[in-house]
Amino acid sequence: MDDTDDESGRFPWHTAQRHAAQGDSRQVADLAVELTERIDTATKETYEHRRQLAHLVRVLAITPGQDSLAQLLRLFDRQQGHGVDLAPRFVASLLAEHREAADLAGPVSEPEARGRLDELRICLFHELLLRGVDVDAFGQMSDWTRVMHGGHPLAWLPRHRSALETRIVLPSRSVDGGARAVGVTLPTEDRVDPPAPRTTERSALVDSATLDLHRTIIAAPEAGGWGHSEAWLFRTDEDVEPDRVPALLPTLPMGCVEGLGATGRFEIARRPADAIWSLLFATASLGSAYHHGAHGAFGRLWAWKSMAALGGAPADASAEEVEHHVRRTTWFHFESDAEWFCNDAFTDYGIAALSPDRRRITVLAATDTD
Repeated sequence: MDDTDDESGRFPWHTAQRHAAQGDSRQVADLAVELTERIDTATKETYEHRRQLAHLVRVLAITPGQDSLAQLLRLFDRQQGHGVDLAPRFVASLLAEHREAADLAGPVSEPEARGRLDELRICLFHELLLRGVDVDAFGQMSDWTRVMHGGHPLAWLPRHRSALETRIVLPSRSVDGGARAVGVTLPTEDRVDPPAPRTTERSALVDSATLDLHRTIIAAPEAGGWGHSEAWLFRTDEDVEPDRVPALLPTLPMGCVEGLGATGRFEIARRPADAIWSLLFATASLGSAYHHGAHGAFGRLWAWKSMAALGGAPADASAEEVEHHVRRTTWFHFESDAEWFCNDAFTDYGIAALSPDRRRITVLAATDTD
């Protein structure tokens, strides 16, 4: 492409236009083909550079000592405005896993005017909180949740660990890789399986989930990159007692039980609210077999949001109001051999919630297989 590149690297549009005007469209197309090949090469090189950068950032985050931390923060400073994503949510998770809060509080709290550490700080606050750190013991951390531009999604979360957040599963990572708990299993305790054969008569209830409600309910599996998830909402004209829910669910017009029949496997357990929160948190934070997940801070957020929507809490409710509401909700965890589920390596589950007034049944079904 010698006749198309000047010393500054700009493309000489007039040269292309002249070729076209002279009837030499093939020359113009050849130039375009060469440009696409250059773009493809540059894209591959950029991908490789990003992969290498991610590894170097991981090394700095995990390597013990104040110097490695200082150099990591210097890297964040240098990349400000360069359009390079250093993945602060992931870095915050690594720092919280591998370093003591006392060693982080001072350096990360250093004053700076450009907000370069805002995302790292607020994510780190919640990552440490999830790991049981008493954030009140570190005065420097008190401002970490006040990001410069305000309105950050994580600001909605409780500033202390809720009683719901007791069953927290976190990954274990090193410089070269990591390990995490995989799979979802239905507990053997508190089982309330409906007797088979079940009725094949379909319920007259109709799904009334809005698009916004659907999106919020499936927020946790979406954040975790799960293969597919769906949500349904059914309102009733009369109270539904909790012991009726297990037999009612297989009759509802939902894809996750379609074709199950009278004897197909449908297993269900009644679960406490904290167990449901734990399931949603692991779904969002740890991710799927092919996705790194949202990590701890945002995994916490999307677990709360999905649970709030399932439980029917008001859209504008605070975290404290959501907790009060979901504790009065009746929760179920179920599995099924319906075709909607793939039942591959324990990566499918269903959650059903009966509202406190017993007039609302909400369901989330998730599978890690497309």
